[in-house]
Amino acid sequence: MGSIVIKPVITEKASYDSEENGKFTFIVDRRANKLQIKKAIEELYGCTLDNVRTMNYGGGKAKTKYTNKGIVEARTKAWKKAIVTVAEGETIDLYSNI
Repeated sequence: MGSIVIKPVITEKASYDSEENGKFTFIVDRRANKLQIKKAIEELYGCTLDNVRTMNYGGGKAKTKYTNKGIVEARTKAWKKAIVTVAEGETIDLYSNI
């Protein structure tokens, strides 16, 4: 299974959660389980994780666009989000890979 961690989520809510609670949010491969996600993030960022929570999104919501060529209907892509909690006193530097 190629890359498990696709990208970190950098929003106001995710930034606040990382600063105050030590929880970091990532978009991950839909087929990965919690153990694979934990191992991949620990290897990628060199930290120890306490907890991994996952959520599945999308995959069935129909979207309609009105274009010059007529009405176009499509489905949204499914994706998976993982919220990981780092061990006490540790942190993840999300901006080091930029």
